[in-house]
Order: sequence, then structure tokens, then C-alpha cells
Amino acid sequence: MSLIAELQRRKVFKVGAAYLVVAWLAVQAASIGFPAFDAPPWALRVFILVALLGFPIVLVLTWMVDLTPEGVKLDPDVSGSKRVLAGAALLVVLALGWYFHGQPAFRRSAAAPSQAAADVATPAAKREATSIAVLPFVDMSQSKDQEYFSDGLSEELLNLLAQLPQLRVIARTSSFSFKGKGVDVATIARRLNVANVLEGSVRKSGNTLRITAQLIRASDSSHLWSQTYDRELTDVFKVQDEIAGAVVAALKLQLLPVQSMNNARRSDVPEAYNQFLLGNEFYKRGSPEGWRLAADAYRKAIALDGKFAAAYAALAISEGNLADVSGAWADMQQAIADGDRAVALAPALVDGYVARGYNRLNFKNDWAGAQADFEKALALSPGDSAAQAAYGRMMIALGRVPEAIAASRKATEFDPLSSGAWDLLGRVLYAVGQYPGARQATDRALEINPESDRARFHRGVTSLLDGKAGEALVFFRRTGNLYGLAGVAMAEFTLGHDRESQQALDQTIAKYGQGGAYQIAEAYAWRGEKDKAYEWLNRAHAQHDGGLIFIKTDPLVASLVSDPRYALLMEKMGLPK
Repeated sequence: MSLIAELQRRKVFKVGAAYLVVAWLAVQAASIGFPAFDAPPWALRVFILVALLGFPIVLVLTWMVDLTPEGVKLDPDVSGSKRVLAGAALLVVLALGWYFHGQPAFRRSAAAPSQAAADVATPAAKREATSIAVLPFVDMSQSKDQEYFSDGLSEELLNLLAQLPQLRVIARTSSFSFKGKGVDVATIARRLNVANVLEGSVRKSGNTLRITAQLIRASDSSHLWSQTYDRELTDVFKVQDEIAGAVVAALKLQLLPVQSMNNARRSDVPEAYNQFLLGNEFYKRGSPEGWRLAADAYRKAIALDGKFAAAYAALAISEGNLADVSGAWADMQQAIADGDRAVALAPALVDGYVARGYNRLNFKNDWAGAQADFEKALALSPGDSAAQAAYGRMMIALGRVPEAIAASRKATEFDPLSSGAWDLLGRVLYAVGQYPGARQATDRALEINPESDRARFHRGVTSLLDGKAGEALVFFRRTGNLYGLAGVAMAEFTLGHDRESQQALDQTIAKYGQGGAYQIAEAYAWRGEKDKAYEWLNRAHAQHDGGLIFIKTDPLVASLVSDPRYALLMEKMGLPK
């Protein structure tokens, strides 16, 4: 009997085909299920490897055994030489499995459960001594009212260490996400994908400070260094320098000959620095009221120290956010001016270029100026997540999608628990039809911050574009403000509910006609009403609506591209062709 006939008799081909179908379905299910349960990326790779190596094993077993009423038995027709051949095949499979198991790709873990982060993860060998997370220092003051100060101290240390290109420093959003949760150092290090953790405490009484800091190696929870400092408040910056230098020494990093750690986010006036920290605390609320309170605190800091560049940069961002909501051109101009002032005062401060670039991009459509600012920020600090996200946003606006994806992924690497970074990645992925990746990224953004309206909106857009209008409607209805109503109008239209769609659109116009023109234009474009869409796009341009910068890569307005008015709008905005 020929080999082919024997394989057919033993149903090897049928079993092999069935195995491939089942394995393929299992891998598809795993690729969805593993990220949902925060499984590290290597788990999916191992699963796929096992599925692949299982294929030849199943074929060999099918060839050699029979299923009988008495159980599984070795086929008596299989000759000794064939048994040797089958055994050799199994040994080869085991050897391959052992080989791949030893490869770094299958041994390393990642900071976040997504391929986006894994694609840009730092090599495991390099990560051992050159990665660190700075946790928020604990407020040990008697009245427990100095939390903003202890947080500010931690952030300043983070900023100092982030200037070292040899050191990968996790951004504030991620390292501060464990604040008050009682999570052990080993778990934090694993979640953030770092080898070292810096933690400490601050006790402030009047003008006296006691600062305790300790550097911990995550692999064995051993203390690499610890120190307590008793100083006057006026010496706080000196203490920061001492701690940063001690950390560098403990990690045995060699500074470049011309390199020094210089924190430009400082003021020689203690109360100005105090107001700056208060402003940062208000800004974290992420609401118009929080931005207003933050802007007031930054202005107080500037009144006390007119050369406080970091306060000018933070003020420019807060003012820009408020201006985008109100649509007031005078406020936009003020935000741009404060960004200019920040850069003029401190040309080495990353924050100034990021702030000025954002406002140039959103309000002036100054594409060349904004790009120059973001590129300067990256040159000063390539490991800065905010600078990477800003550059990614710029690339989306210019339609340079591969570069936008690369920058967005880097932002998630440097700040793996930043909802905004994951949301930005999801936005650019759905723009090019990569809906599974976009869904995964926006789900991750919502997992980190369930209250993010932007992430919820972009998750709904992903479903809408993917032909799942009912699912999109659920997300849009959970989304507040302008985004939610505009999304409902689009989803209801797709579902054939014209009356409900119009009601949602009318509400959007009534509530957000000033400041939300671009989202209204998106809804009209999605409904195929081109004249109305262009009417609101022109209003968005007149209002300097920040959303308009994304028109080149926005699939919600794709129906407008063939219209001659589209080219005229691109020309009016000065967008490169």
C-alpha cells in the first residue's frame, strides 16, 4: 500500500484539516480574550506556538493509534521503522518547542496587554538596569494637607531622571496611577515593566522638610539605596538634585561628558513653586472648572515669579483647553502668547514647545510651526510621552499615518497607563480601517479611565465604522456632552431611525453650536447631507475649532473628499496636499 493511501486509510488528512480549523478558531478567540483579562503579550505567543507544535504531534498520533471500543490502542500495522520515524518526529517537535521557549520574545513580559505596546517594548536585557518608575511620595505631614507638595516633589524627581537618555523613566500618569491603592512594589514594577522603583515620603512642618527616599530593585525587593534629608523649604530643589544624583549612582549609569541634570520646571520663589504645584493638582481634574482653577494658580505663580517658564507653559495648555471649549478667539491668542513666553524664558524646557505646538496646531493651523515645536520637544526628550503624543497628533493632522501610529505607540510605551495615549492610538488605527486594533486600544483607554468621554466616543466610532451601529449607539449614549449627542445622531441614522437622529442633531446644535461645529459637520457628513456638512465645516474654520485639524484622516467625513469644496477647504486651511 502506498504512503498516500495509508495516510488516507488512517484519516490523517481529515484529522489534520480538522485540527487546523479548530486551532485557527482557538487562536482568534485567544487574541480577543487574552487582552480582555490583562494577559501579557507573551501568553498569546506561547498559545500560538503550542497550537503550531501540536499539529505534527496530532498527525503522528493519528497515524500510529486506533480508537477502539476498548480504548486507544497502537495500530499493529505500524512497522518498527515507522515507529522510529514517528518517534524522531516527536523529538524534533519537542526540540523546537524547547528552542523557542528560550527565546527572549517568549520570556519577556510587557507593560500593557496590547500588541501596540509590545511592538515597541524595550529589550529585556536592556530593561534590567535602565528602567525606573518614580512613585508619588507619601504625605506624612501631621495635618495631611501637603499631598500636592509631595506629589510635586515626586514629579520633579521624575522630570530630572527623564533627562538621561540611558534611563527609561515611566511617565507620571502611569506611575501615579497606583497612588493610595496599597499595591506592592513587585506588582507595580511588573505592571509598568520596569526593573527599579523609587518611593519615599515627605513631612512638612512650617518651612522645615523631612524627605525620605529609597530605591528598590523589583526582582528581589532589595534596597539599592535609601536616605533621609532634613532641610529648610528653600533647599527643596537642592534635595531633589541630591536624590536624583544618588539614584543615578545606585543604578551605576555613566553620564555623558557634557550632560547634566537641570530641571527647568523650577522657581527660586518658594510660594510661586507652591502655586505651580496647586495648579497641577487642579489641572488633573480634566474638566473646564479644573482648568479654570489651574489657570488662576499658574497666574499667581507668574505674578510671584515673572520668569517662571514652566508656569507659563502650563498656563498656555489650560487656557488653550478653555478656549477650545468656548471658541473665544481672544482666549486662543492669549494661550499662544503664553506658550511663546514659556519658550523664550526657557529654550531647554520641553513643556514650552509642547504647549506652543498644541496651540499653534489647533488655533492657527500653523503646520510648519507646530511640527518644528514638537520635533524640538522630541529632540530635547525623546522619552517624553506627552511629546510623543503631540507629535502623533500632528502626524494624524498631516495624514502621515505610519508616523502617527509609531509615535502613538511610543507614547503608550513611555506612559503605559495613560488613557489619552491609548485613545490617540485607537483613533489613528480606526482611521485606516484597523478596527480590531482600534477596539483594543480604546478598550484599554476606558479600562484605565472609565470616565473618559473622548475614549468612549472613539470606541463608538470604531464600532460604527465596523458596521456595528447598535453597539456604537450603546457607547454614544454613555458619552457625555457634545461627543455623545453627535454620535447618537450618526448611529441612529445608520439604524434607520431618522426622527431620533434628527432630534439628537438638533440638541447638539442648540447646546454646542459655538465650540462644537466640527462634530456637527461630522454628523451631517455621515448622514450624506453635504451642503449642511460644508456649512458647519466653514463655521468650524471661522471658530478655529481644534477638531478641524483631523479632517484629512477622519473617516466620518470621507463622503466629502470627492466634492470640489473639499480641496478649497484644504487650501483655506493651508494643509499640505
